[in-house]
Amino acid sequence: MSGHSKWSTIKHKKGKEDAKRGQLFSKLARAIMVAAKEGGPDPSANANLTAAVDKAKSYSMPKDNIERAIQRGGGGEGGAAWEAITYEGYGPNGVAVIVEALTDNRNRTASAVRNTFTKHNGSLGAPGSVAWIFDRRGSIMIDAARYSEDDVMTAAIEGGADDVVRDGDSFQVLTDAAALSAVRDALVAAGIDYEQAEITLIPKSTVVLDEADARKTLRLIDALEENDDVQEVFANFDIPEEVLEAVEE
Repeated sequence: MSGHSKWSTIKHKKGKEDAKRGQLFSKLARAIMVAAKEGGPDPSANANLTAAVDKAKSYSMPKDNIERAIQRGGGGEGGAAWEAITYEGYGPNGVAVIVEALTDNRNRTASAVRNTFTKHNGSLGAPGSVAWIFDRRGSIMIDAARYSEDDVMTAAIEGGADDVVRDGDSFQVLTDAAALSAVRDALVAAGIDYEQAEITLIPKSTVVLDEADARKTLRLIDALEENDDVQEVFANFDIPEEVLEAVEE
């Protein structure tokens, strides 16, 4: 999700995820296990595992759960049957949507994702149909009420970040995907805490939604994320603050 309401929309989504914490932790653990199995259990030598662990921590997943998932994956458990699949499609008003899944049954997941798009005013597209709209980047969100833009900018750029942008009541630090950990550590060393740090897809352009299309799009995103196989959903929409407030009422 993108635009000046991006982080507000993410907070809206995270609140719903908090209510489904068990399902969320299961998805996070699965991603950690697969990353540990594929690249080894040492986060310092496995960028994908570092990203998976950082994401789990940002959602307050207990340390014991994280360590158990790393041990299972690193020991060869939990990852053998899982396959990473990406689906691309369109939501209401032509919003581009990318769905990243980890599944042990490709047919089941494909059918469920296709049906969800159809049910919620969208359509599943061919591979490559919307991927070109997004760039894979590192993203670090920081509470703008706690730090000045100059302090964040200085620490981020010195740490190797590409840019810092204001996003509602947060600063978003953008980095090359490979530089995320280094920039995150530089911010922490400078005394700047972050709310979330992850590898994500950033849209090159966005579709501004009115209230009706915002409701439809958020229902589509929520329905996709309710699927146990779905890890992440990315979309190139922007919801103006006043519209988001109306939708959340």
